[in-house]
Amino acid sequence: MDFEHSEEQAMLRKTVRKFVDEEIMPSIKDWDAEGSFPAAIWQRLADLGLMGVCIPEAYGGSGMDYNSLAIVCEELERGDTTFRTAVSVHTGLNSLSLLQWGTEEQKQRFLVPQAKGEKIGAFGLTEPGAGSDVAALSTAAKRDGDDYVLNGQKTWISLCDQADHFLVFAYTDKEKAHNGISAFIVERDREGFSSKAIKGKYGIRAGNTGELFMEDVRIPASNRLGEEGEGFKIAMASLDNGRFTVAAGACGLMMACLEASLEYCKTRSTFGKPIGEHQLVQQMLANMEAGYQMSRLLVYRAGELKNSGKRNTRETSLAKWQACNFANKAADDAVQIHGAYGYSDDYPVARYLRNSKAPVIYEGTREIHTLMQADYVLGKRQDKELNRMLPAWPFE
Repeated sequence: MDFEHSEEQAMLRKTVRKFVDEEIMPSIKDWDAEGSFPAAIWQRLADLGLMGVCIPEAYGGSGMDYNSLAIVCEELERGDTTFRTAVSVHTGLNSLSLLQWGTEEQKQRFLVPQAKGEKIGAFGLTEPGAGSDVAALSTAAKRDGDDYVLNGQKTWISLCDQADHFLVFAYTDKEKAHNGISAFIVERDREGFSSKAIKGKYGIRAGNTGELFMEDVRIPASNRLGEEGEGFKIAMASLDNGRFTVAAGACGLMMACLEASLEYCKTRSTFGKPIGEHQLVQQMLANMEAGYQMSRLLVYRAGELKNSGKRNTRETSLAKWQACNFANKAADDAVQIHGAYGYSDDYPVARYLRNSKAPVIYEGTREIHTLMQADYVLGKRQDKELNRMLPAWPFE
């Protein structure tokens, strides 16, 4: 495997970093405190081609490879987890699912405007009583002629008040358990659909997160993604893509922690010498660097499998599990290096610590990924190629 960036990828990283430094860094402290960011940022993401960076040009995207998506997520989370989350949900969980499972009509109707940044996509799987246990969801979709009628509630949904389209999972046959779940594209303007933001989050405060409510929401059968009963497969494939972006973003958070800590080491002295000369501080810095480098290798390995059109559930799970743990530890150490100042909003590391906790929980808790990896090692779990895989890169 060649992990060297192409000239196009290097330019992409430079472009996203410039955007983060000039348009996110100066204001993120205020946006985090206010609990929102200006809608104009969505347009800037679209202008830069970041809403569909790895979507084929034929469907309105930039046509770059999947590791280019990783670069975008890494650099965005260096600014704040909020913006990586937005791209993760819009592109990783929603748009790539449409690319993998959608009909041509669905791709033209939903994927093209999302890839261009004209519409925003989101993902609705988690419910008040169903998180890691997907089969416990209670949202139901009943066939009625040429339509489906959806009833249920989703929670902890990123972009709940901002998205135009939601990929929602519901039971069409509860008696079939996992095999009775189906996937649907639900537009915000459907009668009976509403959303409500969750306030008072511990972290990712500038991001919009909340609940979806569906009361007799009627959608045409043409909005079903895949066949009836394929919803669980679609959800797990979607999570492969989402987890990939989360892992890449965690690398960006580690980068931010290391940069902030190195800068602080230049200005702070204790016991007659710069704190960077104390061995225990050096140990924390070294661990940040090690976690960052190891995580990037895991992420790019998963990305290369995606580029080849191969199943990557095991590799993506490992990358997400380890990168998020490393990022959480890096943020904790960054606060420790800053001492009392790290416990305040005077420096960004407190925000990094708050933000680092959510990725350890969502899209598969660290405990779920631990069990998955144990099952692989014990031979209890083996992944087969799905009947519909993401298209290999370069796209035809």
